[in-house]
Amino acid sequence: MTPLVTAAVLLAAVTHASWNAVAHKIPDKLVGFTLITGGGVLIGLALIPFAAFPAAEAWPYLLASALVHIVYFALLMKSFRLGDFGQAYPIARGTAPLVVAVAAAFVAHEVPDGWAAAGIAVSCAGLTGVALWGLRGNPPDWAAIGAALATGLSIAAYTVLDGLGVRASGSSLGYIAWLMAVQGLAVPAYAGWRLRRETVTVLRPFAGAGLLGAALSFAAYALVLWAQTKAELAPIAALRESSIIVGAAIGAVFFKERFGAPRIVAAGLLVIGIGLMLQAG
Repeated sequence: MTPLVTAAVLLAAVTHASWNAVAHKIPDKLVGFTLITGGGVLIGLALIPFAAFPAAEAWPYLLASALVHIVYFALLMKSFRLGDFGQAYPIARGTAPLVVAVAAAFVAHEVPDGWAAAGIAVSCAGLTGVALWGLRGNPPDWAAIGAALATGLSIAAYTVLDGLGVRASGSSLGYIAWLMAVQGLAVPAYAGWRLRRETVTVLRPFAGAGLLGAALSFAAYALVLWAQTKAELAPIAALRESSIIVGAAIGAVFFKERFGAPRIVAAGLLVIGIGLMLQAG
């Protein structure tokens, strides 16, 4: 985990939380995700002529990841419908790092050393703190929590798939361009079938926000995929989920959701975890 890789992943965390906030802000979640995923298709198609074609070994991972991403989008829309942004986002993102750490050890044979393992553990403690604070004082909404947890498992699955796929692809840009072009077709296709003649009318008022979300989404994942070619999957997954802190701040500022002292402590733990992972590098 070099400083450059760390900076790239932290920037990805900011852009990721931002596009999720854009998606949450659009009242109709199907409209929001149609514009964001559809915009991702356009960005991917625009970049394909300028990027190397992914190697054959990468395509099984890419296609499997595209399917998992479709499930992820469906679960994320469900999470945002059922729960507050400051609750659903931390639970969904906070579930992934430990699952990725275990999966990477078995699938990619990446077993973190002492410093990296300590950094992952401390960071996950901070992320868990943010997620639990989102539940404080409210009766548990088990449907919302279940959807967010399932979203987190899907995040862990595509993180490992894409980590292996982008390494086999020979081109980070080619991999992300094709991934966006393939995975982004399902939601717009479903929206077109469901909305039919009203599709353009319903989408038009939110087109600007949706395309902004698409650009942020593409940038966030492109940075992560590049980082996955330079460092191990588990530390990157833990660092990436610092987006939870950004998401909590966005929820407090723009959605008037409380932040609270425990989230400040959680942010501090995350910073300590980052320092430990840098020590490992």
